Amino acid sequence: MPCGHTRGMTEPIDKSKIIRDAATIILLRHDKNNPQVLMGQRGAKAVFMPNKFVFPGGAVDRADYTAPPVEIDAKTTGLLCQHAPNGAAQALCTAALRELSEETGLVLNPQQNAFRFMFRAVTPPGRPRRFDARFFLADAAGINSPLDDFSNASDELSHLHWIDLAEAKSLDLPFITEVVLSEVIAITNNPAQPRDVPFFRHDGGQSHFSLLTA
Repeated sequence: MPCGHTRGMTEPIDKSKIIRDAATIILLRHDKNNPQVLMGQRGAKAVFMPNKFVFPGGAVDRADYTAPPVEIDAKTTGLLCQHAPNGAAQALCTAALRELSEETGLVLNPQQNAFRFMFRAVTPPGRPRRFDARFFLADAAGINSPLDDFSNASDELSHLHWIDLAEAKSLDLPFITEVVLSEVIAITNNPAQPRDVPFFRHDGGQSHFSLLTA
């Protein structure tokens, strides 16, 4: 399914103003008494969200648009294509998998429906970096290596660890990560319930929540 519009790729980039497409992946682990999520801490010198605990993720690269396709269903494709550049659905899924591998050393088997598109948020104006981030929820059972082995991780995130979902909000988190965690908790409490995708963005100097529907 083609996406809506094509975002310019050659203009000079002012990173404080240009909104870059990004993908974040939330790994959910079920082999403990309580569900756990994987989080890491950004460096103290990071320009964007220093010292904050976050999920693995990052900006979409050019190469993500030409990488081998990831199997995603038509509904997910349609949701990802809304208000997005051409090819965004595949590029976002590829970026999510790539960032997970780079930042944690864990590789998720990208089978169809391996992860669920469950949140979208645009960084507010005035930040040194701005992203249009899509959040994916994935079952850690799709990882084909020991879940506590981060030996192949880059140094972008420190203190990589699994934390009980109920305790994750005790970490030093960005505001939007707290909101996303609430949505993850709602999904895990009733995984079979159909849910639209919350979309947090900013128009006319105001912040808005809306829902992306198929």
